[in-house]
Amino acid sequence: MKLRIGPIVATAALSAVLLFGGWHLYRHYGIEQPLDRLAKSVPGVQSAETELNGNEVVLKVGLAADADLAEVYRKVTENGASSLGGRTLQLVVEGKPSDKLEQIWSQALFDVAQAMDRSQYSDIREAMRSLMKQYPGLTAVTEMDEHNVYVTLRSGNEAKFVVLPRQPAKIGVWPDA
Repeated sequence: MKLRIGPIVATAALSAVLLFGGWHLYRHYGIEQPLDRLAKSVPGVQSAETELNGNEVVLKVGLAADADLAEVYRKVTENGASSLGGRTLQLVVEGKPSDKLEQIWSQALFDVAQAMDRSQYSDIREAMRSLMKQYPGLTAVTEMDEHNVYVTLRSGNEAKFVVLPRQPAKIGVWPDA
């Protein structure tokens, strides 16, 4: 029996094109596009772009200054569960806030990092209250769910949105237990 190389190579190439092309189409039309449309339908979302990275879906959003960051995450995870398919959602807020808000945030960064490291999330709220006392006209909103801590700083028509991922404590087995 003599094998022909030409038909075997053509069949393998056609199979690879169909397989990878089908995966790309499913990824684009079955996951990314529905999540983009869903995110854009949430009040306050001006733009949305989805990227699939292994077991993680990265959703890059552009938000209006009056957007509710935690609500955006909640709506996308609840209404987009079928598109997410068990993957974790990472919400990335695009856009550059004002230098004033960046400076204000940098003053609280140490306290926020320490609170996150120690899992003392109420300290974040206290740090934001301290900022509001220090800067008249500044409003700070903090919210939390089982995945993230959401911080929104607003001053006039400008806003800074920060998503801080929570790392839940992992219970393990001690070697001497």
